[in-house]
Amino acid sequence: MTMKLIHTISELRAELGKYQRPALVPTMGNLHDGHLALIRQAKPLGDVTVASIFVNRLQFAPHEDFDTYPRTLEADCAKLQAAGCDVVFAPSERELYPEPQGYKVTPPPELADILEGHFRPGFFTGVCTVVLKLFNIVQPRVAVFGAKDYQQQMVIRRMVQQLALPIDIQTGTTLRAADGLALSSRNGYLSPDERAEAVQLSLALKVMVEALQKGEQDIAKLEGLALKNLSDRGWTPDYLTVRRRHDLQPPQTADFAPDRLVVLGAARLGTTRLIDNLEV
Repeated sequence: MTMKLIHTISELRAELGKYQRPALVPTMGNLHDGHLALIRQAKPLGDVTVASIFVNRLQFAPHEDFDTYPRTLEADCAKLQAAGCDVVFAPSERELYPEPQGYKVTPPPELADILEGHFRPGFFTGVCTVVLKLFNIVQPRVAVFGAKDYQQQMVIRRMVQQLALPIDIQTGTTLRAADGLALSSRNGYLSPDERAEAVQLSLALKVMVEALQKGEQDIAKLEGLALKNLSDRGWTPDYLTVRRRHDLQPPQTADFAPDRLVVLGAARLGTTRLIDNLEV
């Protein structure tokens, strides 16, 4: 089928009424190969593949890059069509929020106010609110999110579980450049010198994983060394940390076993904030 670009909720609902099992990939646009891999992952999981493109004001703090976040709809649509996407839903802000969004989804603080939520207060309320709204509009049976946003996909998975939504949440593997840098829409903000340096975030996480695999259990020492090493290179780290996979809380002695831990990092290089994670 020819890919359809739809801007209104009513038109989207009319189009999706022809199908039984929509598969949704929510995005903010400015797409890269990681997004396209999610589309290809979603395609066999439903009878119509939908990508949403919407830069959601609710998840940006006043000092963040909402106004400057790249809007590249024409290029995004060309990439999505080549990847086999069937429908692109690209609503305006007025279409998705015709009045101030007074009703919001507030996720539990023990999951949403740590890590990303600590450094970006209100971020996950904005994410959950827009994702739930998209779920209500699209009525997907499956939705695919990238693993690079590790905490985000966990928050959404728990929201779906607690609200008993009939949606299967799938996670797509983080795609990386040849040097190991996780693909991100914000990588385009980096200067050539910053781009060469940016791989140091994933390398720092890799060093932490290797230390854990060798039996290191002094988490404070491991995190402190990683933070210092990035800071010494001119970064401004928010966190480089070891957490339990199932709830993102600091590990206890019993957690030091295979398949129980993840290392996560967020740091600013120049004016660009990058995030990444590696499971142990």
